[in-house]
Amino acid sequence: MLTKESHVDIQTSSTPMRVFIIEPNLPKYPNARFPAVIVWSEIYQVTGPVSRFAHQIASQGYLVAAPSIYHEFEGPAALNYDEAGTDRGNDLKIQKLLSAYDEDAKLCVDLLLSLKQCNGRVGTTGMCLGGHLAFRTAFDSRVRSAACFFPTDIHGETLGKNKSSDSLARVANGDLQHAELLCFFGKQDTHVPRAGRDKIRKALEDADVVVSWCELQAQHAFIRDTSSKGRYDAALTSVCFAQMMEMFHRTLVLDLGEPTRASGAVEHVC
Repeated sequence: MLTKESHVDIQTSSTPMRVFIIEPNLPKYPNARFPAVIVWSEIYQVTGPVSRFAHQIASQGYLVAAPSIYHEFEGPAALNYDEAGTDRGNDLKIQKLLSAYDEDAKLCVDLLLSLKQCNGRVGTTGMCLGGHLAFRTAFDSRVRSAACFFPTDIHGETLGKNKSSDSLARVANGDLQHAELLCFFGKQDTHVPRAGRDKIRKALEDADVVVSWCELQAQHAFIRDTSSKGRYDAALTSVCFAQMMEMFHRTLVLDLGEPTRASGAVEHVC
């Protein structure tokens, strides 16, 4: 399926945020409506790899929004995959308030639900910092599912100026009971080491969140197809993408009605 790209600048409480809109290009079907997915970028904003990832999702029949996460500091311009860009992205990640990230998420959901192309169902995904932003976006009761690729900071590192992440506290509070999660981690990822992964998984399972958990033989940023510092794994990426699209199809495309937790005991047979 062909895709097309445009952008919308929406006002936040600070500065306008550019949101890139990628959608199926079907001129013969002017009234087509699609499920929506928010794609959150890593610390470099919407770079080539992030844009290609968003187009891949859109080509499967989804309305995709890719926000510029550092609009307060950089506008929509992407940072370079070099030492200066990495330092800048990591610095801005800490400077930005947690409340500002959450406001951006709410506004993106608002935007998608206001578009005539949207069928009213919203999911989200992201990588690295974006993996955590997808995790937090799922706290919105209007979001049905989230695919989080190696989400950093959830396990207690600093995110937002002088604030510790409260994501796991919100999980314990029951804020993810409405959504399904899919989490991907690399076993060799130093950004989210084993202790951090164990902490996240325990919190999700203790709260009875519907989650699929995947730990792979990979390093950090293994789905970035350029400037990955030798960590890009195309084969693993294709497996992860297929699993993500299965979840989005089931939660955003199919109409299964409201879920119930009363599934009964599982029969213990071979």
